[in-house]
Amino acid sequence: MKGFASDNYSGAHPEVLEAMVAANADHAAAYGADPWTARAHELIRGHFGEHAHCFLVWNGTGANVTILRAMCRPWHAVVCAASAHVNVDESGAPEFHVGAKLLDLPTPDGKLTPELVRSAVIRVGDEHAVQARVISITQSTELGTVYTPAEIRALADLAHANGMYLHVDGARLANAAATLNSPLRAFTTDTGVDAISFGGTKNGMVGGEAVVLLAPELADGFPWIRKQSMQLPSKGRFLAAQFVALLEGDLWLRSASHANAMGARLARAVAHLPGVRVTRPTQANVVFAILDPTVTAHLQQAWPFYVWDAATGEVRWMCSWDTTPEEVDAFAAAIADAVTVAA
Repeated sequence: MKGFASDNYSGAHPEVLEAMVAANADHAAAYGADPWTARAHELIRGHFGEHAHCFLVWNGTGANVTILRAMCRPWHAVVCAASAHVNVDESGAPEFHVGAKLLDLPTPDGKLTPELVRSAVIRVGDEHAVQARVISITQSTELGTVYTPAEIRALADLAHANGMYLHVDGARLANAAATLNSPLRAFTTDTGVDAISFGGTKNGMVGGEAVVLLAPELADGFPWIRKQSMQLPSKGRFLAAQFVALLEGDLWLRSASHANAMGARLARAVAHLPGVRVTRPTQANVVFAILDPTVTAHLQQAWPFYVWDAATGEVRWMCSWDTTPEEVDAFAAAIADAVTVAA
């Protein structure tokens, strides 16, 4: 099955699988005390700064939850976009495990602004109200938009001026770097970000994410937070080997750049079609469009993809590291045929 439902549907990159097989030799110390984990940490620090503290975890929800646990007490609140993964797609895990309240703000493009965040930083010091403690943004966002370094710096400055932290949910951080044509640290470390959930699964890994802590105090006690949160892998070398495969060369960037290019190719192919309205700018590896529901149902018989908003008919088409130009062209042709028949 090949489709445009999610970059989680894609398999693992062959270079990642080869690295895991190579790591499967002999015995190695457990729980991250192995040379692969040491090398992965070294490579991650190379991208985010030597002062970065790195912790490998099983998945993106685990990365987000453990970071927010380090940042928050139960009377704190996390300010996020209403469309944010932490708000919509983590089954209440942040509230359940962290105890903090999510203050979700409607946004037209999935991006928070200082003006929006200020509306949630209220009743400071009032013991009857939760206290805003974290700004959490997604890069690239759930709507496929990308924050510029200046936009992130403005949010970091606002957070720090109010005694808050800035967290970046970077499940698709590599796609943002490809869009910005920028080193990872240029829109994270250098803009004042305090912690990052650095994604690998959506960029060709079998599974695993990295917690990157840039505010040094957040590392205090984090090993216990990770263990309590059931996010400490015993055979950590297999997660680490995947990050080594991604980061020792430019595989992370090549894969993300390719996924972005396929998204742009798809957007160009369908933008002119009658009966198709591309609804959002294609800045990363995803295309949003509105179709007639009968067209959507017909296409989904052969091409898996998600309906984003059933009320409007908006759908989401996601490209990944292994999407080919031929598959994009075939899907675009199928869309063209379907809308022609529907007309």
